[in-house]
Order: sequence, then C-alpha cells, then structure tokens
Amino acid sequence: MESENWFVFYTKARWEKKVFEYLERFEFKPFLPKIKELHQWSDRKKMVEVPLFRSYIFVKARESQIPEILEIPGIAWVIRHGGRAAVLRQSDKDLIELTLRAGYQISEVNENEFVPGDHVKIGQGPLNGLSGEVLKGEKDQILIRIESLDKVIRVQLPAGILTKN
Repeated sequence: MESENWFVFYTKARWEKKVFEYLERFEFKPFLPKIKELHQWSDRKKMVEVPLFRSYIFVKARESQIPEILEIPGIAWVIRHGGRAAVLRQSDKDLIELTLRAGYQISEVNENEFVPGDHVKIGQGPLNGLSGEVLKGEKDQILIRIESLDKVIRVQLPAGILTKN
C-alpha cells in the first residue's frame, strides 16, 4: 500500500486559506502554518493571521492522489524537488508546529537577506537543544533551516537563552 506524505503545493496568491477550506471539504488533510502580523491601514492597525510560507500549503496524501488535489480551486501546481513531488518531512512539520505552539515570534526569511553570524544553541524552553545561526547584530533571533523545503525561518527568542556553539 502506498504511504502518505506531506506533499507541498503552490497556491494562487492569497488563496492559502480558501484552499485549506476546500481541501478539508474534500476530506484531505491540509497543513497551513500561520503567524500573526501587525497590518496597518490609513485608519487603523490590526493583528491578522497570515500563512508562514506565502502561497504554500501542505497536504497529507498518497502520491497517486496528487492529480486529484491539483483539481482543487486555487492550487496552482505541486512543488517538485529532484524531479519528484516535494515532501515536507514529518520531523520538519513537527518543528514548525512546536515553534508556533511555543509562542515565539516566527517569520520566513530569504537566505540572501542576511550575512551569517554566530552558530548558537538554544539552552532552555520548548526548543531546548536546537541549533541555528544568529543574524548579525540581532542576538535574540535564530535562523532555522527546514531542509526538506529548502526554507529558512527566523524565530524571536527571549534574551539570554542562547549560547555559542
């Protein structure tokens, strides 16, 4: 029997939440990690929930179900890696969920935006033992590579829980 994996799909711009609802309606198992961001309009500011990875959604399915998933409104294509459908490893999904549940401020970053700094290890809390790379001049932020997605996330941590490796 074919095993289920977390396949990575690209959605139309700003369709992530709608696609999530469609996937649930068609009884698929979607995963859409979300963060809160402060948005400002001319008359007000408001905290809104937005996807951590813009235009990405993850679906736990069998590979044979991919054509069916591609028929869901708002899904543009399946992400490919090495000629095959990209898969989010369960350990990477768990890391994302743990980081979000811990309440740390988290955001996706573009690797080209930073200069590598010190390598550090988290010394306490839910992410205890996790290693990463500190942004130069920002010692309370750690970068974590999600290898199966080739993405990097930035986590805002309380001061004093990082130690140099």
